[in-house]
Amino acid sequence: MSLFRLNASIRVEGSHSRALADIVEEGWRANHPGEDVVVRDIGLDPMPATAWPTVVSTLGVPEDKWTDEQRAAVALATEAADQLLAADAFLFAVPLYNFGVSQHFKTWVDLVLTDARMRPPAELGTVGKPAVLVTVRGGNYSPGTPREGWDHATPWMRRILEDGWQLDLTVIESQFTLVGLDPNLDQFKELAAQIQSEAEQSARRHAKIFAL
Repeated sequence: MSLFRLNASIRVEGSHSRALADIVEEGWRANHPGEDVVVRDIGLDPMPATAWPTVVSTLGVPEDKWTDEQRAAVALATEAADQLLAADAFLFAVPLYNFGVSQHFKTWVDLVLTDARMRPPAELGTVGKPAVLVTVRGGNYSPGTPREGWDHATPWMRRILEDGWQLDLTVIESQFTLVGLDPNLDQFKELAAQIQSEAEQSARRHAKIFAL
């Protein structure tokens, strides 16, 4: 089996999404020693924002008429789709940024979807494969909080991963990850520590199931 891991955090040191995803990956590796793990780090090495419109611009244009820029963009999209289609399991580590989807994750998804193998009417090669989405939020968006409903990323990511690509998806979430960095949140230190501990326990628990 092979695992495809995607990191979208713009940080390494102190990245909560990476830390939780590490727990899941360790569980997977424990059950699949020596198996391939392909890592794509779009947070540190983002795909160019121009790639998606460049691929779209090839529609209706004969391949022998493509520019070098168009060929390079199509090759980038094909490579991204190939990585997904070659994997047996998936791990996505994507934080919430400014109440919405990480621009790097959105750019990556848009580019993948230009590949005909990754959208209907194609018979998707991702159907039913196990996947874990790790997502973290700097504040607290739980029901009853002032910012309930402000997370506009997680539902969208579910639509793509769970409904669009039909992955067997598990979501691991954590909140208040800016506590300790933002002085305005200092009053929530104990709650943040509890939430983080619960998220780590969830990651360990789901890692065992994910790794089977």
